[in-house]
Amino acid sequence: MFEQPNSVLIAGAGGGLGQALVAEVGRRCPQARLLTISRSQPPSQLLQAAANRHLCVQLGRPEAVQQVREFLRRQAQLPEWVINCCGILHDGDHVPEKSLDQCSDEWLLTSMRGNLLTHLHLAQALGPLLSRGNPLLWASLSAKVGSIGDNQLGGWYSYRISKAALNMLVKNLAIEWGRRLDSSCVVAVHPGTTDTDLSKPFQKRIAPGKLYSPQLSAERILEVLQGLKPSDSGRLLFWDGQVIPW
Repeated sequence: MFEQPNSVLIAGAGGGLGQALVAEVGRRCPQARLLTISRSQPPSQLLQAAANRHLCVQLGRPEAVQQVREFLRRQAQLPEWVINCCGILHDGDHVPEKSLDQCSDEWLLTSMRGNLLTHLHLAQALGPLLSRGNPLLWASLSAKVGSIGDNQLGGWYSYRISKAALNMLVKNLAIEWGRRLDSSCVVAVHPGTTDTDLSKPFQKRIAPGKLYSPQLSAERILEVLQGLKPSDSGRLLFWDGQVIPW
């Protein structure tokens, strides 16, 4: 079930890593029907001739739940894989906080919308459509800095808090869908620091060899996903498959 899915949905497909995952799924799983969600037009030439497989929607908004559900209902089959790449670390006015005094309600709520609600709303759209016999592999791209047990440095309040919340969502989904479905695996995956717009402002501090291309990160993520078993459900995984403490 997890090695060669018949249908794959990639959310957040417009970003650098999302586009790389679209290409890598096409390479590794050429038989899979590929569906994408992003805030803009189809991210890849793979989908230019299949507009019915792409949905432009703001997943952080509540109305996205019904829009995505209708999109999925129009498809020939539900996705067996769901990979959600949505996330936010900074924008033109905000960078990760170094201290408590720098925290603001506005940016924390924006971070929760980008890092948590984009995943919650997608799960809410898909959940009612699932039946017991649907196999499902769900992977939310999270971050090691969202691990409470691994946090030794502090700082980055809004990002850490929102990613920790995402990790709890993944854990809850693993439990609920594990009860509802005959075969499921729900995980969070830390892709490592990837050379995308999300990491651009912080790349000067990264040790040599620790900044990965989107293509390499996509290859590693797919390698992990293809090796998963139902017993791996409910875990936060590093890009090499190692378990990170929640």
